[in-house]
Amino acid sequence: MDAPVNPRNVRPTETARVDLLLIAEMVEPGSRVLDIGCGDGTLLRLLAEKRDVDGRGIELSQAGVNQCVAQGLAVIQGDADTDLAYYPDLAFDYAILSQTIQATHNPRHVLEQLLRIGKRVVVSFPNFGHWRVRTQLMFGGHMPRTDNLPETWYATPNIHFCSIKDFLVLCEEIGAKVERAVALNAYGTKLVSMPLFAQNLFGEQAVFLLSR
Repeated sequence: MDAPVNPRNVRPTETARVDLLLIAEMVEPGSRVLDIGCGDGTLLRLLAEKRDVDGRGIELSQAGVNQCVAQGLAVIQGDADTDLAYYPDLAFDYAILSQTIQATHNPRHVLEQLLRIGKRVVVSFPNFGHWRVRTQLMFGGHMPRTDNLPETWYATPNIHFCSIKDFLVLCEEIGAKVERAVALNAYGTKLVSMPLFAQNLFGEQAVFLLSR
């Protein structure tokens, strides 16, 4: 099996995105972590530096895998829709899916697999219920484009958009326990004091910590 991440061999991260810092905050130090859709390894490097994790990753693109491996990260090429089934139950303390669930073909199946292989699951996603998205649909009559959803409708990798409210319904349907849920506005500020409908309206993205 791939070697664990060794923080001493990992290049320091640049200024990290606010959502990645929040994810790192949710992970206990020294945990065994699987980052699915890990991209260029930014989150894995952050977790190695800040939380001293035993981190591994799965990335669909070969370019992303090459970037990760070049940095000393234990990452293999794989598809969240099909390859999570090969991991044993509770193989990791945390299974993380950052800004990726909306790009999977079967989000419900992927989330169920995450909850099977991880003692806890962290999921982040852009909120399609945000007021800018609603405004563009209502008054512009076109598929929205925002900072978190910058691609045109014909070029986007996102195929299953959801809102914070939608994701909570899915969690209830599959029996996932929501341990923590944080919505972030456009400035990266946590909307912790707002009721759910307001978080769904003003949150540009959300980060959930789940368990069975």
